[in-house]
Amino acid sequence: MADITLISGSTLGSAEYVAEHLAEKLEAAGFTTETLHGPELDELTLSGRWLVVSSTHGAGDLPDNLQPLLEQIEEQLPDLSQVQFGAVGLGSSEYDTFCGAIQRIDDLLIARGAKRIGDRLEIDVTEHEIPEDPAEEWVKIWINLL
Repeated sequence: MADITLISGSTLGSAEYVAEHLAEKLEAAGFTTETLHGPELDELTLSGRWLVVSSTHGAGDLPDNLQPLLEQIEEQLPDLSQVQFGAVGLGSSEYDTFCGAIQRIDDLLIARGAKRIGDRLEIDVTEHEIPEDPAEEWVKIWINLL
């Protein structure tokens, strides 16, 4: 089992790239990682550390590849009290639903008993042409909290 499971939800690929970049940084810091792009609930270990990276599209919507996971959590109500997680969202502040997907994911994981490590990062793609840059700065702080 990997030290950290990265879960990405992406519509156009940006969140996948950020998740892969963060996996590289975590591995350079000595952690083992597994990166899953849009996993099903039964693909996840309901313990350990997760790092969720998700873009937001439309009116605060989840990416299509992450929607099934959230629906499974809402329907099956798994006990996630053994999960610690980090949350990174990508969105545009031009919308009033800025980073709505990661906020929804964050709220659901906490409601199911998971404990967030550190602050949620919300990356405004209108301010950061390369979203990996603020994510890389954030993960340095996150690593120190592990």
